[in-house]
Amino acid sequence: MRLVFFGDVVGRAGRDGLARHLPEVRTRLKPDLIVVNGENAAGGFGITAQIAKEFYALGVDVITLGNHSFDQKETLAYIGNDPRLLRPRNYPPTTPGRGATTVETAAGRKVLVISVMGRIFMDPLDDPFASVEAELAKARLGGSVSAIVVDVHAEASSEKMAMAHVLDGRVSMVVGSHSHVPTADAQVLPGGTAYQTDAGMCGDYDSVIGMQKAEPIARFTRKIPGGRFEPATGEATVCGILVDTDDATGLAKRIEPIRVGGRLKPQWPPD
Repeated sequence: MRLVFFGDVVGRAGRDGLARHLPEVRTRLKPDLIVVNGENAAGGFGITAQIAKEFYALGVDVITLGNHSFDQKETLAYIGNDPRLLRPRNYPPTTPGRGATTVETAAGRKVLVISVMGRIFMDPLDDPFASVEAELAKARLGGSVSAIVVDVHAEASSEKMAMAHVLDGRVSMVVGSHSHVPTADAQVLPGGTAYQTDAGMCGDYDSVIGMQKAEPIARFTRKIPGGRFEPATGEATVCGILVDTDDATGLAKRIEPIRVGGRLKPQWPPD
């Protein structure tokens, strides 16, 4: 099976980049499942129902979120009715929505997608490790599901790496999101789980992690907020990863970065 994951979509630039390049990704790579982190899609903060519908229309199968899950207040009203839109599973149990979902590919294979959020330098939430374990207790890779995708939305690379090693051999892939910069550590771990610390963002890289430069620079240099963070509006680089899995076991055979458009050096998975 071929799985594709794209990192945090930031603002209109990220949305336009995804709309521009996803058709080529689908034609060229022929993925069985596409997962996108959309937590910054609406003006850099959260997501709306309309944007989610636009992503689905592009061929996105599942949307994961993160610490900005509910920045758009309308999300509270609709997330519970959209099984393909995931907020982190380790939010309190009374939080609207869900943190995991099982979807079926066009070929009839079932894929479990889990979203969790880290706790280091982030809002205090329930234990993300225990949260993933609770989902894995209900599904078996290579048995009840053909693949398992885990999005770890976290600040600390150590926390993401620790999650990957805990899950190695039991899930198809663990990919990090949130830091908006693609890391160079794409690898298949010893037990057969694909891993990359951060997939990178889908956004304008002539920016401060997707935001127009002036305001974040002013806050760093003067320690005084002068206005709102606004998404950068230049051409986006669409960043993600491709993972090929073994049909019998669900474990990864390879992982390859994807970078298309914008300022970063392009990279397509080799044939």
